[in-house]
Amino acid sequence: MTHVHSEISDLLTPVSQFLQCQTPNAWIEEAVKPEHLRILLTDHLICELKAAQSAMYLLRRYIADDSTSGQLLDWLRPYEDFTYRHQGNWQDLHTKNLSKSLFPVTHLDAFQSSLLDKMVLLIKEELHHFYQVLEIMHAMGMEYRSVTSSRYANGMLKHVRTYEPQKLIDKLICGAYIEARSCERFASLIPYVDNTLAKFYMSLLRSEARHFEDYLTLAKEIADHDIQERVAHFGDVEKTLILSPDNEFRFHSGPLAA
Repeated sequence: MTHVHSEISDLLTPVSQFLQCQTPNAWIEEAVKPEHLRILLTDHLICELKAAQSAMYLLRRYIADDSTSGQLLDWLRPYEDFTYRHQGNWQDLHTKNLSKSLFPVTHLDAFQSSLLDKMVLLIKEELHHFYQVLEIMHAMGMEYRSVTSSRYANGMLKHVRTYEPQKLIDKLICGAYIEARSCERFASLIPYVDNTLAKFYMSLLRSEARHFEDYLTLAKEIADHDIQERVAHFGDVEKTLILSPDNEFRFHSGPLAA
């Protein structure tokens, strides 16, 4: 256990240095209640898909042509059909794999190449984790039923500027905070959940701890100026969302309102 605690600390240190606050104890107390387990897993599942969708949006908006964009939408649709429209069999989703061969890589500039490499890998990982959550829910006898979204992601994205390249920079910074907070929540839950979930969250922490840095690297690459002011701004927004009361418990919610 000492080795595990040390590894968690090593993985979490850069994440914690980036975030402006820790998850409140009040959220953890709600998260570990048995009556919230299904909501925790379901919302986590949906968050994995949304992370993949956000990365897919960046590929479609800033790299893909019309033909490739359509192929990407078709590739992702079975995940969306299952999650939002309750269509299809979740066990069929593990056979899908995304390839960079869809993209005309010879025509990409340095930033686009970096974006492609990082986002394709992120999409693969997020959707693998999506499938793993479904496996855990199935093993626990939980049938998938969708839940409403929290205010968290939209609360961040409404601060995104509407003109380029500032829009892209802001979206990448938002992605960094969302990924970092997810990792911090995995680490927060590990001491309190059963062994199966603890091992799973530890595996997610190992694989996703670098994601926020990937987003920040891309934001710095595309900017022609220091982005620290925008990073700090979104840090303030994220901190407010995490510390202020929420009406519903969700994976990224604040503490429940009294």
